[in-house]
This record gives sequence, structure tokens and C-alpha cells, in this order.
Amino acid sequence: MAGAPKQTGGAKKATINVIPLIDVIFFLLATFVLFTLTLNKIESVPINLPKATPSTPDDSEDTSVTLQVSDSGNLYWNKELIGMSELFPRLQQYKDAEPAPRVLIASDDLAKYGVTIDVLDAVRRARIDQVSFETIFRPTGR
Repeated sequence: MAGAPKQTGGAKKATINVIPLIDVIFFLLATFVLFTLTLNKIESVPINLPKATPSTPDDSEDTSVTLQVSDSGNLYWNKELIGMSELFPRLQQYKDAEPAPRVLIASDDLAKYGVTIDVLDAVRRARIDQVSFETIFRPTGR
């Protein structure tokens, strides 16, 4: 017959599937790594670290001054309403009386930048070096 396929008399060749072998090898490798990690004894030197004690806030020791600028341009010296003309003399008195003067400048969320910068300039003219700015919202005069 002219159109019939020819049959070959040869046998099928055998193939080895290595994918399950790779899985077994990775499993054995992972088991070996984990087992060897448990065998390592970590040597360390004992150290006696000091224990931290939290500080208790004591109002009598805190001599820092809080200057708050309100949205209407008012100034508060530790919750006391003062005028801009009183600021520099008070800062001078504070610097003379305190060996390490510290000033915290706070302002309302609607306060003008110009007044806050004027307060900062007055603190600089008084030569007070430790100045901080509060970044959280606080109601006026508190």
C-alpha cells in the first residue's frame, strides 16, 4: 500500500525523569542546613547592663519657658498673656536668672509666621541658644 505508514521494529527508549529527584535533593539540603544550624552553640559573653529608670516629671525642676503665639498675634509666657514689648526684657531677666535657659516656641495652627519669627528673633537677641519648636496643636494659652 502506498499511503500506509511504515512500522518500525525498534523498541521505545527509556527516559529518566529527574524532576522528582531535584525535589528530593532540595528537601535533603534544607533538612541538612536546618539541622546544622541547631548544632551550632552560640558563644557569648555575659554583660551586666544598667537598668533604665524613667524620669518623673517634677514641675519644680523644669525651668524652661513656653512662648505661645496665638492666631490673633497675642503672646503667652507660660500661659500668661504678655505684649510683644514685654518679651525681650523678660527674656533678658530669664537668661540672667537661669544658668541654662531653654525656650519652647509654640503657635496656634492659624498663627501668622511673622509674629512667630519676631518671637524667635527676640530669643536670639537675648542670646538664648536652647530653642525648640512645638509641632503639635495646642489650644491658645495652654
